[in-house]
Amino acid sequence: MMLLVTYDVDFTTKKGASRLRKVAGICEKYGVRVQNSVFEMIVDPAQVTALKGALLKVIDPDSDSVRLYFLGKHWERKVEKLGLEKGFDQEGTMIL
Repeated sequence: MMLLVTYDVDFTTKKGASRLRKVAGICEKYGVRVQNSVFEMIVDPAQVTALKGALLKVIDPDSDSVRLYFLGKHWERKVEKLGLEKGFDQEGTMIL
């Protein structure tokens, strides 16, 4: 399924800046950054559980916010892109 993850981490302190880097690092393990604090991920339910657990260990729930949007398996018809497109087709062919 396609999962869209957005986050807003308070980085006005050293601890906050560290949390911001850690949240980005966790998200990079599961998907592709499409905007500064927005990731698209093709994940299964077990990966969603692991992702949420990892994020909950890092964020400060009193000052940080993470949103998960479950777009499902047929996400292509739910997403419209305008302008510059970052990232790549996660389900397409990749040649290394």
